[in-house]
Amino acid sequence: MPKRISLISWNVNGIRAAERKGFLDWFHKAKHDIVCLQETKAHVGQLSDKLVHPDGYESYWSSAIRKGYSGTVIYSKISPIFAETSFGDPFLDGEGRIVLLEYEKFFLFNVYFPNGGSGPERLKFKLEFYKRFLSLAESYRKKKPIIITGDVNTAHTEIDLARPKENANTSGFMPIEREWVDKLIKAGYIDTFRMFEQEGGHYSWWDMKTNSRSRNVGWRIDYFFVSKELQKHVKKAWIANNILGSDHCPVGLELSF
Repeated sequence: MPKRISLISWNVNGIRAAERKGFLDWFHKAKHDIVCLQETKAHVGQLSDKLVHPDGYESYWSSAIRKGYSGTVIYSKISPIFAETSFGDPFLDGEGRIVLLEYEKFFLFNVYFPNGGSGPERLKFKLEFYKRFLSLAESYRKKKPIIITGDVNTAHTEIDLARPKENANTSGFMPIEREWVDKLIKAGYIDTFRMFEQEGGHYSWWDMKTNSRSRNVGWRIDYFFVSKELQKHVKKAWIANNILGSDHCPVGLELSF
């Protein structure tokens, strides 16, 4: 395993759309060791060979049963020890939301957490997914440290979105959703971006319908969390808000071993 590892995570809001917008140019120029994508909205058979097998990378995919919906992938320059996308729980498995890779020093979970905005039933699903996922992560943590990345679909605190008061009852900032992020942190997972930046105004998602990105009226809902055993190895965490092509932007993490 290389001494320094660069990881990036991005909700691309459709990988085929991202490809048309120059995703592969960005991908090969950026040269990250590990690239985690969410909301790929595709099955492998629908994709170009360049997306499935980019030069220098292995790829590990999880797709929803329903076509054109959800989906996750990890591209890795480093061959993992183990890969898993099915965990024996229909709640966690059915929508292609998780890819797990095991490396020498850690387990990496790439997760597209559910959005609870379409009604009470979906919010209930989101909260149950949160609960079951944390139990899953903790079961693997008994073996080695954990990295969790992806679109969590919840802004943690008031500084993580531009208009907290107006969104107090909006899914993505409801107290019951934010409580789960509190629980994750209490369990010993660290929000790596907040290791380096304590101020507000830093976001990873903007509503395209209202052109909010140009005004930076956004939400920080994309994260890299590490279990505290890895904290000393975190050298850098950032939000790449200059990268276009989705309603989200990439977030990054650099580790040193």
